[in-house]
Amino acid sequence: MFEEFLYTLRRGGLKVSLTEWMALMEALEKGLHGSSFTGFYHLCRALLVKSEADFDRFDRCFLQYFKDVPFEQEVSQELLDWLDRPDVLRDYANWDEEQARLNELLSEEEIEQMLKERMEEQKEEHNGGKYWVGTHGMSTFGNSGLSPKGIRVGGQGMHRRAFRVAGERRFRDFRGDNTLDTRQFQVALKHLRQYSGLVDLPPTEFDVDNTIQDTAEHGGMLTVRYKKPRQNTVKVLLMMDSGGSMDYYAQLCSALFQAVSKVGHFKDLKVYYFHNCPYGRVYTDPSLLPSGSVQTEWLLSNLSSEYKVIFVGDAQMAPYELTGGWYYGRDRDPSLPQCGMDWLERFRDKYPHIIWINPSERPSWGQYWCETYDAIARVFPMFPLTVDGLEAGMKKLLAR
Repeated sequence: MFEEFLYTLRRGGLKVSLTEWMALMEALEKGLHGSSFTGFYHLCRALLVKSEADFDRFDRCFLQYFKDVPFEQEVSQELLDWLDRPDVLRDYANWDEEQARLNELLSEEEIEQMLKERMEEQKEEHNGGKYWVGTHGMSTFGNSGLSPKGIRVGGQGMHRRAFRVAGERRFRDFRGDNTLDTRQFQVALKHLRQYSGLVDLPPTEFDVDNTIQDTAEHGGMLTVRYKKPRQNTVKVLLMMDSGGSMDYYAQLCSALFQAVSKVGHFKDLKVYYFHNCPYGRVYTDPSLLPSGSVQTEWLLSNLSSEYKVIFVGDAQMAPYELTGGWYYGRDRDPSLPQCGMDWLERFRDKYPHIIWINPSERPSWGQYWCETYDAIARVFPMFPLTVDGLEAGMKKLLAR
């Protein structure tokens, strides 16, 4: 069964052994795919792919072979039509503290099982409740709801509390605008290189051109030449937003941090964290513990302007946090910046090579939420956290 799929995977560069293939056949015979196409995809990926680095390659092969198979809807079109009711959302906004507490106690497995049961039971549209699949309300399934956790069904993401989206097709073509994983981060970051041979090291690197030249000049007698190794002279200061709305991108930012750490070709790398803006202090740990804080003024004074600075954040906060002189930005020294925007401008003025990488798109649910996004985009060149976006950002940092 599916022998040609095996050959498609191998032609695509995946080293699938016969033992792994037979394990897949046995798993299918036992029904471990759950009699669903999506379940079959996850079963194949779990048994046939040895490394996360090959997930994109597997997805391309999977789509190539099964391109004509219609995708089965986890959620019926009738239910999706019921949930597509933006006109009724504002009529349901009752917060239930007790229900929120109960929902918090539910495991993801329990919510998944409850959703299956509701979809078998539900025969009509519901809004504003806490039991059925609907809009708003305190139910753990539906869209635009107030539950602290759940599964989004239809609609648009708003509060980013859902742990998954029902009916979302996980496998897709690899494109340049896909968000990044660790491996793709590493590839993009390798663009950030400025080599110099003016390093005080012994000549240990094999010099091909001069070896050929000297060997020819000595009548064919091999004359091996060495040269000083070149080193990347780039110094990087990575500033990462942590907490609040950035929790939604925690996994992605963790992948970025790992990639930056693993690349290993920078002359120096400094990493600091902040919440919304680097006010009077930044932190050495994403938990933002006071014990790991560093005065921002000290950082600006001690890290030279040759550092390439990369801010990572969604640039979304209450406007007064960015432009108001409130307690986040106040410092006893009146000569220091008094708000978040002042500090950002200090960074811009100190470092000529600086960019902002944003994992979020510009907010589309109201001008209020766009204010800080647009204000920061006017201070720094802003790039999306995608393959193309990160590569463009690296080129901007190297521009003279």
